[in-house]
Amino acid sequence: MSNTTVMNDLLETLDYEHQWNGLSTPMKMDKEELSTEVKIEKIQSHFRGIMETLGMDMTDDSLQDTPRRVAKMYVNEIFKGLNEANKPAIKLFKNAYKYKEMLVERDITVYSYCEHHFVPIIGKAHVAYISNGNVIGLSKINRLVEYYSKRPQVQERLNEQIARALKEVLKTEDVAVIVDAEHLCVKSRGIQDTASSTVTASYHGRFKNEETRKEFLTYINLNSSIR
Repeated sequence: MSNTTVMNDLLETLDYEHQWNGLSTPMKMDKEELSTEVKIEKIQSHFRGIMETLGMDMTDDSLQDTPRRVAKMYVNEIFKGLNEANKPAIKLFKNAYKYKEMLVERDITVYSYCEHHFVPIIGKAHVAYISNGNVIGLSKINRLVEYYSKRPQVQERLNEQIARALKEVLKTEDVAVIVDAEHLCVKSRGIQDTASSTVTASYHGRFKNEETRKEFLTYINLNSSIR
Protein backbone atom coordinates (compact mmCIF):
# COMPACT_ATOMS: atom_id res chain seq x y z
CA MET A 1 0.00 0.00 0.00
CA SER A 2 1.46 3.39 -1.00
CA ASN A 3 1.83 6.26 1.47
CA THR A 4 -0.57 8.30 -0.69
CA THR A 5 -3.24 5.61 -0.36
CA VAL A 6 -2.68 5.45 3.39
CA MET A 7 -3.06 9.23 3.74
CA ASN A 8 -6.30 9.13 1.72
CA ASP A 9 -7.58 6.43 4.06
CA LEU A 10 -6.65 8.59 7.05
CA LEU A 11 -8.67 11.49 5.70
CA GLU A 12 -11.67 9.25 5.01
CA THR A 13 -11.71 8.11 8.63
CA LEU A 14 -11.58 11.69 9.92
CA ASP A 15 -14.23 13.44 7.84
CA TYR A 16 -17.55 15.00 8.80
CA GLU A 17 -18.23 18.00 6.54
CA HIS A 18 -21.32 17.66 4.37
CA GLN A 19 -20.50 19.17 1.00
CA TRP A 20 -17.74 20.59 -1.16
CA ASN A 21 -18.53 23.88 -2.85
CA GLY A 22 -15.14 25.61 -3.03
CA LEU A 23 -15.40 27.01 0.50
CA SER A 24 -16.21 23.83 2.41
CA THR A 25 -13.48 21.37 3.27
CA PRO A 26 -13.47 18.65 0.56
CA MET A 27 -15.10 15.56 2.01
CA LYS A 28 -16.66 12.35 0.68
CA MET A 29 -20.43 12.60 0.35
CA ASP A 30 -21.07 8.86 0.84
CA LYS A 31 -18.78 8.35 3.80
CA GLU A 32 -19.48 5.90 6.58
CA GLU A 33 -19.99 7.60 9.94
CA LEU A 34 -17.46 6.23 12.41
CA SER A 35 -17.19 6.55 16.16
CA THR A 36 -14.19 8.34 17.66
CA GLU A 37 -12.69 5.07 18.89
CA VAL A 38 -13.07 3.36 15.51
CA LYS A 39 -11.34 6.30 13.84
CA ILE A 40 -8.48 6.08 16.32
CA GLU A 41 -8.12 2.33 15.77
CA LYS A 42 -8.09 2.67 11.98
CA ILE A 43 -5.61 5.56 11.96
CA GLN A 44 -3.41 3.75 14.47
CA SER A 45 -3.20 0.78 12.12
CA HIS A 46 -2.48 2.96 9.08
CA PHE A 47 0.19 4.98 10.84
CA ARG A 48 1.90 1.87 12.13
CA GLY A 49 2.08 0.75 8.50
CA ILE A 50 3.75 4.04 7.52
CA MET A 51 6.35 3.69 10.28
CA GLU A 52 7.03 0.08 9.37
CA THR A 53 7.40 1.04 5.69
CA LEU A 54 10.00 3.61 6.75
CA GLY A 55 11.93 0.84 8.50
CA MET A 56 11.24 1.87 12.09
CA ASP A 57 11.63 -0.74 14.81
CA MET A 58 8.13 -0.89 16.28
CA THR A 59 9.30 -3.03 19.21
CA ASP A 60 11.38 -0.13 20.55
CA ASP A 61 9.97 1.31 23.79
CA SER A 62 10.05 4.84 22.38
CA LEU A 63 8.09 3.94 19.22
CA GLN A 64 5.65 1.19 20.09
CA ASP A 65 2.91 3.53 21.34
CA THR A 66 3.50 6.25 18.73
CA PRO A 67 0.80 5.08 16.27
CA ARG A 68 -1.92 5.37 18.90
CA ARG A 69 -0.60 8.70 20.18
CA VAL A 70 -0.69 10.06 16.63
CA ALA A 71 -4.17 8.65 16.01
CA LYS A 72 -5.57 10.23 19.18
CA MET A 73 -3.88 13.53 18.33
CA TYR A 74 -5.40 13.51 14.82
CA VAL A 75 -8.95 12.77 15.95
CA ASN A 76 -9.17 14.60 19.28
CA GLU A 77 -6.87 17.55 18.73
CA ILE A 78 -5.34 18.79 15.48
CA PHE A 79 -8.19 17.64 13.18
CA LYS A 80 -11.10 17.95 15.58
CA GLY A 81 -12.56 20.65 13.33
CA LEU A 82 -13.60 17.89 10.91
CA ASN A 83 -16.22 16.82 13.44
CA GLU A 84 -19.20 19.16 13.14
CA ALA A 85 -20.17 18.25 16.70
CA ASN A 86 -17.18 20.34 17.81
CA LYS A 87 -18.45 23.52 16.14
CA PRO A 88 -18.84 26.12 18.91
CA ALA A 89 -22.35 27.09 19.93
CA ILE A 90 -22.62 30.85 19.69
CA LYS A 91 -25.21 32.99 21.43
CA LEU A 92 -26.13 36.41 20.12
CA PHE A 93 -26.57 39.38 22.43
CA LYS A 94 -28.38 42.63 21.75
CA ASN A 95 -26.06 45.56 21.15
CA ALA A 96 -27.36 47.31 24.28
CA TYR A 97 -24.64 49.97 24.15
CA LYS A 98 -25.64 50.93 20.59
CA TYR A 99 -21.98 50.63 19.60
CA LYS A 100 -21.91 51.39 15.86
CA GLU A 101 -18.17 51.37 15.11
CA MET A 102 -16.15 48.35 14.08
CA LEU A 103 -15.11 45.80 16.66
CA VAL A 104 -11.64 44.37 16.04
CA GLU A 105 -10.04 41.33 17.60
CA ARG A 106 -6.45 40.94 16.48
CA ASP A 107 -3.64 38.44 16.90
CA ILE A 108 -5.88 35.38 17.32
CA THR A 109 -3.69 32.28 17.24
CA VAL A 110 -3.97 30.15 14.12
CA TYR A 111 -2.52 26.65 14.33
CA SER A 112 -3.60 24.56 11.38
CA TYR A 113 -2.18 21.89 9.06
CA CYS A 114 -1.48 22.12 5.34
CA GLU A 115 -3.64 19.60 3.52
CA HIS A 116 -0.93 19.05 0.89
CA HIS A 117 1.82 17.83 3.22
CA PHE A 118 0.16 17.58 6.67
CA VAL A 119 2.64 19.97 8.27
CA PRO A 120 1.74 23.01 10.41
CA ILE A 121 0.45 26.41 9.35
CA ILE A 122 1.16 28.82 12.21
CA GLY A 123 0.08 32.43 12.40
CA LYS A 124 -2.46 35.01 13.49
CA ALA A 125 -5.97 35.95 12.44
CA HIS A 126 -7.33 39.49 12.66
CA VAL A 127 -11.11 39.75 12.68
CA ALA A 128 -13.49 42.71 12.56
CA TYR A 129 -17.21 43.27 12.26
CA ILE A 130 -19.68 46.13 12.47
CA SER A 131 -22.78 45.27 14.49
CA ASN A 132 -26.20 45.47 12.85
CA GLY A 133 -27.87 45.11 16.24
CA ASN A 134 -26.25 41.94 17.58
CA VAL A 135 -22.90 41.10 19.14
CA ILE A 136 -21.19 37.88 20.26
CA GLY A 137 -18.84 37.14 23.13
CA LEU A 138 -15.24 37.89 22.23
CA SER A 139 -14.05 34.38 23.02
CA LYS A 140 -16.49 32.97 20.46
CA ILE A 141 -14.50 34.65 17.68
CA ASN A 142 -11.40 32.81 18.88
CA ARG A 143 -13.35 29.55 19.05
CA LEU A 144 -14.57 29.91 15.46
CA VAL A 145 -11.03 30.57 14.26
CA GLU A 146 -9.82 27.51 16.17
CA TYR A 147 -12.65 25.30 14.85
CA TYR A 148 -11.88 25.99 11.20
CA SER A 149 -8.13 25.82 11.81
CA LYS A 150 -8.35 22.31 13.28
CA ARG A 151 -8.58 20.49 9.96
CA PRO A 152 -6.36 19.97 6.93
CA GLN A 153 -6.43 23.39 5.27
CA VAL A 154 -5.27 25.81 2.65
CA GLN A 155 -5.01 29.35 3.97
CA GLU A 156 -7.31 30.93 1.40
CA ARG A 157 -10.12 28.56 2.31
CA LEU A 158 -9.51 28.98 6.04
CA ASN A 159 -9.79 32.75 5.65
CA GLU A 160 -13.10 32.48 3.80
CA GLN A 161 -14.56 29.86 6.15
CA ILE A 162 -13.98 32.12 9.15
CA ALA A 163 -15.53 35.09 7.37
CA ARG A 164 -18.54 33.10 6.15
CA ALA A 165 -19.19 31.68 9.63
CA LEU A 166 -19.08 35.13 11.22
CA LYS A 167 -21.48 36.55 8.64
CA GLU A 168 -23.92 33.71 9.28
CA VAL A 169 -23.73 34.05 13.07
CA LEU A 170 -23.90 37.83 13.22
CA LYS A 171 -26.49 38.20 10.44
CA THR A 172 -24.41 40.90 8.79
CA GLU A 173 -22.25 41.31 5.70
CA ASP A 174 -19.95 43.78 7.49
CA VAL A 175 -17.11 41.38 8.30
CA ALA A 176 -13.38 41.36 7.58
CA VAL A 177 -10.79 38.65 8.22
CA ILE A 178 -7.04 38.69 7.61
CA VAL A 179 -4.79 35.69 8.22
CA ASP A 180 -1.00 36.11 8.36
CA ALA A 181 0.72 32.73 8.66
CA GLU A 182 3.91 30.78 8.13
CA HIS A 183 3.76 27.45 6.31
CA LEU A 184 6.12 24.69 7.34
CA CYS A 185 5.66 23.09 3.93
CA VAL A 186 7.63 26.12 2.70
CA LYS A 187 9.98 26.44 5.69
CA SER A 188 10.92 22.84 6.46
CA ARG A 189 10.87 21.23 3.00
CA GLY A 190 11.00 22.19 -0.66
CA ILE A 191 12.39 25.71 -1.00
CA GLN A 192 13.09 25.85 2.79
CA ASP A 193 12.48 29.59 2.95
CA THR A 194 12.41 30.44 6.65
CA ALA A 195 11.73 34.17 6.24
CA SER A 196 8.44 34.36 4.33
CA SER A 197 4.85 34.44 5.50
CA THR A 198 1.53 34.43 3.66
CA VAL A 199 -1.22 37.03 4.08
CA THR A 200 -4.80 36.47 2.92
CA ALA A 201 -7.73 38.84 3.32
CA SER A 202 -11.49 38.65 3.05
CA TYR A 203 -13.54 41.88 3.03
CA HIS A 204 -17.32 41.99 3.00
CA GLY A 205 -20.04 44.61 3.20
CA ARG A 206 -18.77 47.99 4.35
CA PHE A 207 -15.21 46.65 4.54
CA LYS A 208 -15.10 46.78 0.75
CA ASN A 209 -15.03 50.55 1.21
CA GLU A 210 -11.43 51.78 1.08
CA GLU A 211 -11.69 54.06 4.10
CA THR A 212 -13.27 51.37 6.29
CA ARG A 213 -10.62 48.91 5.17
CA LYS A 214 -7.83 51.36 5.98
CA GLU A 215 -9.25 51.91 9.45
CA PHE A 216 -9.25 48.16 10.06
CA LEU A 217 -5.68 47.78 8.83
CA THR A 218 -4.58 50.65 11.05
CA TYR A 219 -6.05 48.94 14.11
CA ILE A 220 -4.13 45.74 13.40
CA ASN A 221 -0.94 47.60 12.43
CA LEU A 222 -0.74 46.25 8.89
CA ASN A 223 0.16 48.39 5.92
CA SER A 224 -2.96 49.76 4.23
CA SER A 225 -1.54 48.72 0.84
CA ILE A 226 -2.72 45.16 1.60
CA ARG A 227 -5.75 44.56 -0.57
